[in-house]
Amino acid sequence: MELKLKSEEDKNIEETLSKIKYKIAVLSGKGGTGKTTVTVNIAQALSDKGYKVGVLDADITGPNIPLMFGVEDSQITGTEDNRIIPVQAGKVKIVSMEFLLQDKSKAIIFRGPMKIKALKQLLAEVNWGELDFLIVDLPPGSSDEPLSIVQTIKDLDGMVVVTTPQNVSLLDVSKSVNFAEVTNVPIIGIVENMSGFICPHCGEATNIFKKDGGKNFAEQLSLNFLGSIPLVSAICEAGDIGKPAVLTNDIAKDSFDKIVEKILTKLESQ
Repeated sequence: MELKLKSEEDKNIEETLSKIKYKIAVLSGKGGTGKTTVTVNIAQALSDKGYKVGVLDADITGPNIPLMFGVEDSQITGTEDNRIIPVQAGKVKIVSMEFLLQDKSKAIIFRGPMKIKALKQLLAEVNWGELDFLIVDLPPGSSDEPLSIVQTIKDLDGMVVVTTPQNVSLLDVSKSVNFAEVTNVPIIGIVENMSGFICPHCGEATNIFKKDGGKNFAEQLSLNFLGSIPLVSAICEAGDIGKPAVLTNDIAKDSFDKIVEKILTKLESQ
């Protein structure tokens, strides 16, 4: 039998991941579900509870994490122990391709192998330090980046799958669930985003995109339902101004705090 020796990059990745207690990926089957909004607010909610949190923006060609944390103008410039120092938004550590671009208006045109190489470098060449959580924001679908993350972070603790209530989103999220099953990654649970529009004047909820689609889907597949996030204009506005909504809106804070509690319970029981 031929023994395959670990490369220096693989050793660096292994060393980096050994200092991180929980590794979570946030995934959706299609774009437009608000997956990055969910990632940002889960990360911030965990940080607010006192956990050490890092966020890896694994969407190589469409990175949005820096904008939603209000650090889109930052660039990675420093190193420590010959590794890149993450940008910080408050206490949350962030690494994204966005920080490495000189002209952020230019398209990142990478073929699949280049995306995989970039992701491995972001894991191997970053000094994350000791973290309680590394949350990986994956691009939609089940192609290069999600597969690369699963193959590189071999002890991924699980996936949070984001959907909206309507059937077209649920059709795609079923593929995300299948992707997790095929790659042997536990599903922490389902989050239903945009579950109902809350009127800012009267507080009444209107189910624009139907109701309970994510909850019913989770029940059908015996998956953990983590919770619903209402359609609140303040959540959208918070993302645009670079402040996680849990810091600016009580409805958002309450929704994400409940989701985070269920994530913690699920991880502790695994």
